[in-house]
Amino acid sequence: MHIKNQIYIGADNRKSLLDLNIPENFNSKVIIFSHGFMGYKDWGAWDLVEKYFTDLGYGFCKYNVSHNGGTIEQPIDFSDLEAFSKNTYSKELFDLQQVINFTDEKVDAKKDFYLIGHSRGGGIVLLNHSDERVKKISTWAAISSIEKRFPEGKQLKVWETQGTKYIENSRTNQKMPTKFSQYEDFVANKELLNIQKACEESSKPTLVIHGDADTSVPIDEGLEICSWLKTRLFEIEEANHTFGASQPWENSELPEHLLKVCQLTESFFSY
Repeated sequence: MHIKNQIYIGADNRKSLLDLNIPENFNSKVIIFSHGFMGYKDWGAWDLVEKYFTDLGYGFCKYNVSHNGGTIEQPIDFSDLEAFSKNTYSKELFDLQQVINFTDEKVDAKKDFYLIGHSRGGGIVLLNHSDERVKKISTWAAISSIEKRFPEGKQLKVWETQGTKYIENSRTNQKMPTKFSQYEDFVANKELLNIQKACEESSKPTLVIHGDADTSVPIDEGLEICSWLKTRLFEIEEANHTFGASQPWENSELPEHLLKVCQLTESFFSY
């Protein structure tokens, strides 16, 4: 089974897309891959990551979060900034559950789920630790806190007053809008969205990987996650936030650092 751009229903009943690949030599392990902030399932080398795992017998599902700014018609990049502006962390957590549910129903075979989350997606998969269908989790350059993603003091007040703040996407040159409702949603769901609490309560085997040259999410956040999980950090020397990948990625091979991340993750998932 290899489905590309399958519709699923995400948060607020918004339609979004996923790819589901179950190889002929399926090993009964399905990986769900969650992308990061200003990301999407077709970004950079994610297709090659899918191929790496499916060649080894894993099922693989990657998806667009429902409010990432893409649409059904234009899933690459950000054609719907209004949807992007309304995104929240709790919506992304809901989307992950919807994708697991969809995949659970679609794959008519014995299976266990394994989660991979990159960056913001890493925080989301950690928050989903209590799902009994999930056997193991791997985070790639994950955030350790949602709260620290928000401005404080005067900047927070300005955001509240203006209602919307903008973040420049240096690749697309778009001004990406975020409504203050994202912060209000966090406050309303603070316990649900507490990554530290989730890690401290988790009994799920978790592999934490981070590059020591990550300038987007400092490696200190990976160390925090490990301290809460009481596990070790797998550090990739000289690796940046995307482990050498970029958009577009026109090479037919994975970048060296991302290949190492895949190898570490597969070794962890295989035992």
